[in-house]
Amino acid sequence: MEALRATYGSDSESDDEPCPPKSSSYADSRQVSNPRESEGLPPPPPLDLLQPPNFLDVSSITKGSRIRSFPHVEGNYALHVYVPVSIPSTTRKQLAYFVKIIAPHVPGLYAVDIDYALSEFCKDDQKLEQILLGREFHINLGRTVPIQVHQIDSIVAMLRQNFKSQRRYWIEFNKWEVFVNDDRTRTFLSLEVKAGGLPEITKQIHIVDDIYRLHGLPEFYKNPRPHISLVWALGDISYKLKQAVEEFDRSHSNSNSLQKDIFMCKSGGIECRIGKKTYNICKFSD
Repeated sequence: MEALRATYGSDSESDDEPCPPKSSSYADSRQVSNPRESEGLPPPPPLDLLQPPNFLDVSSITKGSRIRSFPHVEGNYALHVYVPVSIPSTTRKQLAYFVKIIAPHVPGLYAVDIDYALSEFCKDDQKLEQILLGREFHINLGRTVPIQVHQIDSIVAMLRQNFKSQRRYWIEFNKWEVFVNDDRTRTFLSLEVKAGGLPEITKQIHIVDDIYRLHGLPEFYKNPRPHISLVWALGDISYKLKQAVEEFDRSHSNSNSLQKDIFMCKSGGIECRIGKKTYNICKFSD
């Protein structure tokens, strides 16, 4: 028994007694328990190396709190029909310059959708151009409204049927504009479509209106003004934001102002987001 105790130790040993030091052979046996090493594989790389070379960390940037347009109801899903838009890389530097001029005059601005504070982006030109302006934006073709699960298949099928013969067209964004949502809880700084693409988008809005109407959903605005929104602020600060845009216009009236020709792009198609799922409605042909 004493020999066994000497070999394995006693269950009644006092906690006050120091544990004998582990031998090097014990430590080696613990290390070999790593399956990567037992198979002759190198250890995993540091987490920093797993990030791509152009990775931009935004974890420390303040985020804004949005107010829901309608209350969440179990079994309902938010419906959003839109034309996706990407800002050409050749235009982003000009837009970044405009945004950096506006931001100090209107505190409390946030990037649309991702909701990060614009003031933080303005400290880093790379983040401003790649994260704020390098994302996908949307031209709304209908109101964002709640629908029930049994309506999903019907709405998606009708959208695809009605848009299957659409063709690609040019969209021209040539005016900075300020919009406020219906309940005046948020203000948006946007780029409006005033010429190229306006007839085509207006026709698409009417098609979506017809489908909404058949499903008992509210139609879009009577006089739609297609646009993409870049930044937002809580409440109705339209007066202050318009003042900042007008001041920029005045100070750049003798230069090659962004207001004259902001950017153009080709329409790529129509998408529909229901809840967290995105449906490809159509891809425009040339």
